[in-house]
Amino acid sequence: MQMSRKIFNKLVTVITCLGLAATAMAGCSSKEIPEGSTESTASTQPLSNLSYWKQMHHDAAAIMKSYGEITAIQEIENKTGVKIEYQHPAQGQAGEQFNLMMASKSLPDVVEYTWNNYPGGAQKAIKDGKIIPLNDYLDHAPNFKKLLDENPEWRRQASTDDGDIIGFPFIRPVRKLQTHSGPVVRKDWLDKLDLPIPRTIDEWYTVLKAFKEQDPNGNGKADEIPIMMGAGELAFTGAFGIPNGYYHEGNTVKYGPIQPEFKQYLETMNLWYEEGLLDKDFAANDSKMYDAKITGNQVGAAVMAVGGGMGRFMDLMESKEPQFKLVATPYPTLQSGDKPIFGQMDNQIVGIFTAITESNKHIAETVKFFDYFYSEEGRMIMNFGKEGTSYTMDDGYPKYMDSVMNNPEGLPLAQSLKKHVLSADAGPFLQDVRYIEQYAARPEQQEALTVWAEPSNEKRMPPITIARENNSRYASIMNDIDTYKNEMIVKFIMGAESLDTFDEYVATMKSMGIDEAIQMQQSGLERYNNR
Repeated sequence: MQMSRKIFNKLVTVITCLGLAATAMAGCSSKEIPEGSTESTASTQPLSNLSYWKQMHHDAAAIMKSYGEITAIQEIENKTGVKIEYQHPAQGQAGEQFNLMMASKSLPDVVEYTWNNYPGGAQKAIKDGKIIPLNDYLDHAPNFKKLLDENPEWRRQASTDDGDIIGFPFIRPVRKLQTHSGPVVRKDWLDKLDLPIPRTIDEWYTVLKAFKEQDPNGNGKADEIPIMMGAGELAFTGAFGIPNGYYHEGNTVKYGPIQPEFKQYLETMNLWYEEGLLDKDFAANDSKMYDAKITGNQVGAAVMAVGGGMGRFMDLMESKEPQFKLVATPYPTLQSGDKPIFGQMDNQIVGIFTAITESNKHIAETVKFFDYFYSEEGRMIMNFGKEGTSYTMDDGYPKYMDSVMNNPEGLPLAQSLKKHVLSADAGPFLQDVRYIEQYAARPEQQEALTVWAEPSNEKRMPPITIARENNSRYASIMNDIDTYKNEMIVKFIMGAESLDTFDEYVATMKSMGIDEAIQMQQSGLERYNNR
């Protein structure tokens, strides 16, 4: 059932009055209002305008000036009577402009951001009075509150260590939406050389060696690049049982790049590099070089996303190289039959929150407005747009129309989706799996989403935060360690640094404070588990 503008505003007014009445009955004076609350400044006037700071996705920035042009947002405004006045930072300058904005005295009504990247984390942003935690306002948001009540892990991921709910999160509720990238291989090259899909590191070596020596692109030149990927890629460190970062074993935090298994990974990558199996430009590729090598029919395997990688390259190569076919491979293991432990997987709450700022004078009304995004009707609009314009219902299933899937302006699907919906972006709503079923429509893409979801990820770190008092120290340690580690990984792989010095590399990181940083992560994990 659709909610008319009048009914929506009436409900906001009634709920706001009830909320204020309850506060009065509780006998709260202004001094007794919880930290961060601005109940005393709440308005009983219906919400009509809302200023909203949000970074534009690069695909959207290429085709529009404001998210107010998106079909779904226009439909939300039509249903609620609330006009959103978007403010977008310049492309590539979101972090810098966010910091400048936080230094100002006047903020937009809401800011969508990865708030744990605020200096000191989201809890510090609340303590600084920049944003308002939602805890005291959940009664104004029955749809959102129901989701949190039914999914305690979502509430934990949406909260600070002190239990404050940061803002309205972007939620990926199912595994198929949380896993969207992984290793791929040229299936047509495998078939030509009569090779199976590789599953272990040894099988990968056999396949890459064949790609290097048996001219699968058939041009008579030894120009094949058997595999193209960056240094420290999780898909291949994971085969050795460690990530290129923090993880935990039985709730004990460890750091992958200083473990003995990481040396084994580096030895393998060094071998692949020396034998010409790993792209010689692995440390220098930019997006143009990456695209040129794949569309130049040179690359046999890579790690890429299901839409912007697999789907895009298969579309681009369809007429140029009809037999071009990419298939997903399982995350590799060392032993045949082993189950991969590490693979790409997002949290259900991805860390992007639309938070209400201290400048907002209509907090309860704003909460009610965003609660609509989590209603069944709001969810349909955010994921599929406007019925009859961007989707139709087919036996209960929302199918994107040709305006999206075969855009009359010739836009690629990734951009066409941005023109109509937020499901291929982010925002304060629940993502719908029926979006990815149509975005990743090729059978190879659907298979990839299943294959890449196999890793258990049981040792993966949850979204912990570093204690406010340690934040500066932690950032200082990790800035230095990341720089040193990344330089050394490249040197080890290229052979510029002997792996006989691996122990010295570990000792150097310990002298730089990695053990202190691990302890800060350990404390963060313990606080997270106690949320």
